[in-house]
Amino acid sequence: MRLLILFFKKPLSEQALYLEVTFWLGLSRLAILVLPFRWTARFLGVHMASSAEVDLNEDRATAIAVARAIRIMSRHLPWECKCLAQAIAGKIILQKRHIPTTLYLGVTKKKDGDLNAHAWLRAGDIIILGGGGLDRFAVVSTFS
Repeated sequence: MRLLILFFKKPLSEQALYLEVTFWLGLSRLAILVLPFRWTARFLGVHMASSAEVDLNEDRATAIAVARAIRIMSRHLPWECKCLAQAIAGKIILQKRHIPTTLYLGVTKKKDGDLNAHAWLRAGDIIILGGGGLDRFAVVSTFS
């Protein structure tokens, strides 16, 4: 109940962003669960391409706000929103706002020999989702 009160105290533009994020996180999660990744990949952009690592200027605040909303909603939704769903949702939302992004997929080997996969999203010159410890991961695919 407290979260709903906090939600309605936000400005309408922020409420709309949270609702948009919820929609795309749900759709991303559903796609991950039911579709082969090659079908989902068609909507992510050009495979093995990368957007320019330039300063976002006025788009920086928008990219950071979207990433923040995705991190917040991922913690409070009743379904699992791990890195891939977050990166896909972020990419789609920022793409709609004409902000160039690159979605990265990487893997690393755990101590027990199993592979650990991770997804992260870069907008311009900053990692906005999934950052931290990325040097451990070998990039196996990008979408821009």
